[in-house]
Amino acid sequence: MKRLIPFFILAAVIGLSSCEDLERELITDISGQQLIRSYDYTLNRLNSIYTDVPAGYLQIDGAMTASATDEAEHTLETSNVQKFNNGSWNAIDNPENLWGNLYRGIRKANQFLVATDSINLDQFRLDPAPTAQTTYQNRLNDIRRWKYEARFLRAYFYFELVKRYGGVPLFTKTLTLDENFAAVKRNTLAECISFITTECDSAARNLPVTYPATDLGRATRGAALSLKSRVLLYAASDLFNTSSWAGGYNNPELITLPAGDRAARWKAAADAAKAVIDLAGTGYTLHNNYRNLFITNSYTLPEVIYARRNGASNEFERANYPIGYDLGNSGTTPSQNLVDAYEMSNGTRFDWNNPVHAANPYANRDPRLGLNIILNNSSYKGRPVEAWIGGRDGRGVVNATRTGYYLKKYVNENLNLLLNNTSVYSWNIFRLPEIFLNYAEALNEYAPGNADIKTFVDRVRTRAGVALPALPAGLSQAEMRERIRNERRVELAFEDHRGWDVRRWMIGPQTLGAPLMGVEITRRTDGTFQYKPVEVEKRVFEPKMYLYPIPQGELNASKGLVQNPGW
Repeated sequence: MKRLIPFFILAAVIGLSSCEDLERELITDISGQQLIRSYDYTLNRLNSIYTDVPAGYLQIDGAMTASATDEAEHTLETSNVQKFNNGSWNAIDNPENLWGNLYRGIRKANQFLVATDSINLDQFRLDPAPTAQTTYQNRLNDIRRWKYEARFLRAYFYFELVKRYGGVPLFTKTLTLDENFAAVKRNTLAECISFITTECDSAARNLPVTYPATDLGRATRGAALSLKSRVLLYAASDLFNTSSWAGGYNNPELITLPAGDRAARWKAAADAAKAVIDLAGTGYTLHNNYRNLFITNSYTLPEVIYARRNGASNEFERANYPIGYDLGNSGTTPSQNLVDAYEMSNGTRFDWNNPVHAANPYANRDPRLGLNIILNNSSYKGRPVEAWIGGRDGRGVVNATRTGYYLKKYVNENLNLLLNNTSVYSWNIFRLPEIFLNYAEALNEYAPGNADIKTFVDRVRTRAGVALPALPAGLSQAEMRERIRNERRVELAFEDHRGWDVRRWMIGPQTLGAPLMGVEITRRTDGTFQYKPVEVEKRVFEPKMYLYPIPQGELNASKGLVQNPGW
């Protein structure tokens, strides 16, 4: 009988990617034994692990993950991202099935950790010359640091799995084809959270706070502590502390943590965020240009704690420039749901029932609205955007925005696509404002009224280039909770937080399941505009969608695996 091997285990054994093809080409002139003994080739293998960190730009069939949330609608209706919105995804057909990809990264990290013990430095160790001995010590230090970089990356991959699936199988060593794959089981959620946070602690103790310019983009102490902050925030949140949504699920330990002191979990999350804030010598500060955070090599900016470096490209611009611009394809178009979340410049809520607001809905708003989203009649690439009915970028043009908006965040408007201009920028994974908001959220849950809550939310709101009013004093715990959640929504928009935030808060039906709204824009004869909110698309969310289904192929091949509830 043919032996079935789960894809993620197969990836953990042999790997299945173009990156692996490159590795095989790399060793055509040397043996495998020579490869693992080489300092330079081992460094290349470490760099290859970094490439498995998800990039975020065009994550799901050419769409951002934002288009699978209430942040946006993807213009191309045949894109697989739409399956999230209409509820047609399942264990066989998941548009964002990263299970195998993430386990490939874990496999590479496990193999790398073994390989570092075989590096041969004898040519320096046995050379008594001072320069050789210096090189020897420097390389020993490099190898030691590399191990903790790999352990950080492995922990990050495991977190990406846990936030999607709950408890998953933990592998800390390389596997062989002799393993009993059918017996592989999922670890409990508690075991996974403990493993990830322990790895973060080890990495943080052994990684540098900063790197020289030649090594920018590598994992730092701040990155490890930031991952711990995010993991513990999720661990304290509603989703992982109740299984009521799962009905009669027989394996609650896979998707929830043991009953215990919830306040202690919130305190641990707050303490982890504060450890990043208090990290000495980092130089982390809020950047004074919010727009530039997303169209530059942001890993060089003091606000960015960790980012995925990318090569020069214009693929994202081609996908997301407004339809009326050369080679634009509309792509990820922001929703009215999100636009309405941006406050007025005086800190009050926007309200369509207010005739002044409705007549000119983009006036006197949170500056981040115009920095994240292209608004009708705003200047873009040398002309006003015509998102009105009949305009060059509006309804009536094939593949024009259905929401009345276009994406600005991360899109570099300075590229001429006809000339194939490109730019280099990075996907931000951890930014300081997230840490501030992690801290404020966790602190509000276990120590409501603590002065630090307002202080750190206000730091995000009143930063240079945003300059919103500070939050009012005397907010209740519930009022502060809603303000923090809204601040995350607008500050971190399109950064792959929203879908996971609303899941961990367990507000899926009223967010991911709510109608996706847009705006109908009519140009009057006098050149002014009339704005009317309209429903763009009905959305579907069922309780089972709080977690992704384990891929059916893995369940078929490994009978020890257990499916998530409802799937």
